[in-house]
Amino acid sequence: MRTEAFKEYISSILPTASYDESGEWLNVLVTPADWRNLAEKLRHSEHKFDYLFCLTCVDWKTHLTMVYHLSSTDHRETIVIKSNLDRNNPEIETVSDIWRTAEFHEREVYELFGVKFLNHPDLRRLILTDDFEGFPLRKDFEDPVNMIKL
Repeated sequence: MRTEAFKEYISSILPTASYDESGEWLNVLVTPADWRNLAEKLRHSEHKFDYLFCLTCVDWKTHLTMVYHLSSTDHRETIVIKSNLDRNNPEIETVSDIWRTAEFHEREVYELFGVKFLNHPDLRRLILTDDFEGFPLRKDFEDPVNMIKL
């Protein structure tokens, strides 16, 4: 595993990044303001993280966390990038122009969690009707029809 090489490379770009190595893959925590620059560098570096295979959001009740799983198809390596967002105004730059797969996933997170992806080319709903109110995957969402409360 090239974990140390990834950490050195990321720290050279972003000294404020923090790391968690307790799981299968290296987890890197960055601020939303730093995410876009790091994404571009990871995609076009010698590490070639050319495949974004998962993009999701987690609601912790106090904040939201964006989670990006990136792989290098050349080097057969994977890392996870996380960024904590303000729950009341969740915004982060889009990476849909860096990894095309992000376009659909960002729309899904926008619809179900309410995260605004800045500069996204087509940020609109996928599943829910335009008049639907709320964000169904947030923990504070209440569904009066199905009586769901988390």
